[in-house]
Amino acid sequence: MLQPTMASTVERRLLVNYRVDPDIAARLLPAPLRPKLSHGQAVAGICLIRLGSVRPSWAPWRFGARSENAAHRFAVEWDGPTGVETGVYIPRRDTDSRLNAWAGGRLFPGPHGRADFRTRDTGDTLSLSFTTRDHALRVSVTATTTPELTGSRLFDDLAEAAAFFRAGSCGLSEPTRPGPRRADHLDAVTLRTDTWDMTPCQVTAAESSYFDDPAQFPPGSAAVDCALLMRDLPAHWEPQAPFSTATRAIDRSPVG
Repeated sequence: MLQPTMASTVERRLLVNYRVDPDIAARLLPAPLRPKLSHGQAVAGICLIRLGSVRPSWAPWRFGARSENAAHRFAVEWDGPTGVETGVYIPRRDTDSRLNAWAGGRLFPGPHGRADFRTRDTGDTLSLSFTTRDHALRVSVTATTTPELTGSRLFDDLAEAAAFFRAGSCGLSEPTRPGPRRADHLDAVTLRTDTWDMTPCQVTAAESSYFDDPAQFPPGSAAVDCALLMRDLPAHWEPQAPFSTATRAIDRSPVG
């Protein structure tokens, strides 16, 4: 099935970033992906994103839908045909939208689980949380905007952080139904946008049953590092040809 390019407005995108022991992160990634390091640490985190006017790119904006969504993610790299390429590996996506949950992996790359979200956004302070319908995952984050990025051990300043994440625009995830024909592929989608403005945030509280799970992350192997906020960002989400884990390369031609 051909998958359309989707247009949207990123009304609010909070990236809560964890620094992770590289060896621990590597165990959680499918080959040939490996952690992309910053200052010697793997970079992982939670993307909490509210999307507005979500629609096929050919449709007028007034027909778009709004949804709260979350993605747990790892910054990754791999050896491509012309050198090292970068992106993010997404082990899990969740949404409050029935449409997104149905379309994920069918009309749009990457499966989406259902979750119930609770949000409070005063502009300078955000309190965001969600619990998945299958009770497998719980997340709660409170963050406040700050003039500068301080206290991070992953990035020296905001410019370095912004450049790091902009380079990881290709998202990779397991297909909805792997099956024998998809066992050697990952779904792929690329975020396209003309602007990339980020505001640093101070995380005052953060809980994630994913990163707090000692079976996956032994004590001391994953810690909250910083958070970055984006608002009112026009964006397109372009499905890509499947990422072949057999050939260890990605065809960046849009699908559909």
